[in-house]
Amino acid sequence: MSQTTPVEPGHAAAVEKDAVESVVHLMPLVLPIAGGVLMLLLASIAIYVA
Repeated sequence: MSQTTPVEPGHAAAVEKDAVESVVHLMPLVLPIAGGVLMLLLASIAIYVA
């Protein structure tokens, strides 16, 4: 049977990079821009349908 070596909790956390934490700092820019684009698309659809 294979025996795994114990890993220190701090070491494992430092090695792995969280995908969410790498993107979270962009949210204040991405969310308003995406909201503006969505509003423009919905308004253009509403004008086209009307």
